Amino acid sequence: MYLQGQGKAGTRGPRRLLIPAAVRRSTKGEYPSARMVAPARTPTSPMRSLLRLLPVVAILASTACRDSSTTAGDSANADATAGGTLVLASAGDADNLLPGMSTAITSQQVVDLVFDRLAEIGGDLSVVGDAGFKPQLARRWTWAADSLSIAFELDPRARWHDGRPVRASDVRFSYSLYRDPSLASQVAPNIASIDSVTVRDSLTVVAWYAKRSPQQFFDAVHHALIVPEHVYGTGPLSQLRGSDRSRNPVGSGRFRFVRWDAGSRIELVSDTANYRGRALLDRVIWTLAADPAGALARIVAGEADFFEAVPADRAPAIDSLPSIRVFAYPGSGYAFMGMNSRDGRGSSAPHRVFGDVRVRRALTMATNRPALLENVFGGYGLPAYGPFPASMAISDTTIPQLPFDTLAARALLDSAGWQVGAGGIRQKDGRPLRFSLLAPQSSAPRMAYAVLLQAQFRRVGADVRLETVDFPTSVTRSRDRDYDAALQAWGTGPGPGAFRGRWGSETAMTGDNLEGYRNPAMDVLVDSALASYDPERTKSLMRRAYELIIADAPAIWLYDLVPVAAAHERLRIPAFRADKWWVHLADWYIPEGERIERDRIGLRAAPVP
Repeated sequence: MYLQGQGKAGTRGPRRLLIPAAVRRSTKGEYPSARMVAPARTPTSPMRSLLRLLPVVAILASTACRDSSTTAGDSANADATAGGTLVLASAGDADNLLPGMSTAITSQQVVDLVFDRLAEIGGDLSVVGDAGFKPQLARRWTWAADSLSIAFELDPRARWHDGRPVRASDVRFSYSLYRDPSLASQVAPNIASIDSVTVRDSLTVVAWYAKRSPQQFFDAVHHALIVPEHVYGTGPLSQLRGSDRSRNPVGSGRFRFVRWDAGSRIELVSDTANYRGRALLDRVIWTLAADPAGALARIVAGEADFFEAVPADRAPAIDSLPSIRVFAYPGSGYAFMGMNSRDGRGSSAPHRVFGDVRVRRALTMATNRPALLENVFGGYGLPAYGPFPASMAISDTTIPQLPFDTLAARALLDSAGWQVGAGGIRQKDGRPLRFSLLAPQSSAPRMAYAVLLQAQFRRVGADVRLETVDFPTSVTRSRDRDYDAALQAWGTGPGPGAFRGRWGSETAMTGDNLEGYRNPAMDVLVDSALASYDPERTKSLMRRAYELIIADAPAIWLYDLVPVAAAHERLRIPAFRADKWWVHLADWYIPEGERIERDRIGLRAAPVP
């Protein structure tokens, strides 16, 4: 869905923060039986003052929904004529432009626009079966009766950017490329379920599996961008990373590569003869800065049109610029206070405080989460309902929560043997109910939450010592399990597999399960969800898993992460997908009457500043 932009360049009307409708939730009454007693306001809460005062306009444009394959000539928007230049501010350079071999976010953005997949995941990010997936290089696909193979029929119109046709042999080569051990591609483990890939004819390729699985279609198409064999198959694959081909990609996407000036810029132009229709923009340029501050400076100077990661403390100033709008967009992360179930680094002994589920539940019930959300985000925050962001297909925002109930919280602490002592601090066996709370200084929301949580826990007799550290230290100590409680923000992928990797018992000591949480019954439910072919059953099983972990309370679920971007007001932008904001960039456009000087360069070579 597009949302209508407000006003033309240089004009301003009433403005407010845009929370996309797809992820917007009310902050009132989200937690059953919540007593809406606001905590003491604190002047040291930067996010509260920021988002209460932040006036932001919706620039996501057009009231019509459009599929990403819509061409310029078929656009439902009368002003969506082809043309214009988009300059993206990037907080870092690419490392290489080889699909499946790059780790820098700039590299991922470029290769996703230059290359195509067989099919593209839907907006709901469902990974079960093929429902919601949209054709790209494969115009259709057919499942075998036993579901142990999928035949993909390629679009005969598809061409590589050098003019040669896309063929089934290119698809087969791509999968062999990613599996080659000399390249150590990060795609390899994600396509391990594919037994082999064979060519049936020049336009038909077949993926074969040793066993069925609900995510086998997702595994086949989501991770692997298709590359031309005649370009990347010449010479030893072990030398590909360091070759000229790693810097000059040839793909089949709606944008084609022009040049990469290391540390300065990367440029793409519209592939005007593309089989899926030309990109509406003439060109996209990444202007490369060394860090986020440098990228933001390009926005301030008018040298860039878009930056996807505006720091909270800079958003009001950026929003005050004459032609820039600041807005929130869907993310794939959530924030929480994790409680370490183990007593120190490398220990398997239960934590002296959090090893008891009654204490964890009591602290959750002592937290007025709706009030904290309002305090920090000023009515614009999105509550977290569990270990998932609301944007994911397997999320369930209707699950009952542990209520805000300080009387019940105190009773639970009493039953756990923590009795009120001198100064109102509880004690057990001569030891105070005291723990440290780790918070990264780089996160204004988490710093604000730390202060507020400290005050709320004090009301039920817990003495919390705040430890504010730099971000690298926060990561290292969390990974080492060297903390009591920690304010965490976690980005996740679609499907139950990402949840299992973060909260499953198998990663409790050395993997991503930083809290050391274990529940075999939950593990069984998640494994069953992974094995289910029915999306509704998968969601039902995951709901039961969520209910267990919410009841066990290894963490206090606080809020969904809502990224904030800055964009020039002349841009018309489709709704972002939660995992990758750039996937529909070929459908961004600039109305002809609002174009500025750099929009009129056309498809000719752009001048180098």
